[in-house]
Amino acid sequence: MPLEEIGWLRRGACRSSDPDLFFPLAPSPLQEARAKAVCARCPVIDECRSYALREGETEGIWGGLTPQERRRTRFPAGWRDSAAS
Repeated sequence: MPLEEIGWLRRGACRSSDPDLFFPLAPSPLQEARAKAVCARCPVIDECRSYALREGETEGIWGGLTPQERRRTRFPAGWRDSAAS
């Protein structure tokens, strides 16, 4: 990971949390809500979210978004239809 990425990681609210909270083996709504609560108070949520979207992270909660939410952000409903026009 490039040095510019490490800087914001060190300031993340998740740095003192159990990584399993953000990368669970079996995600649940409660676990997701707990992870997102940490993200909500994070000073680098925007950098984290941008990184995850830019790098195409497929696992875990990054920037307060689940993999499904990131996928919807990157590929909103109807994105294929507008490309075919």
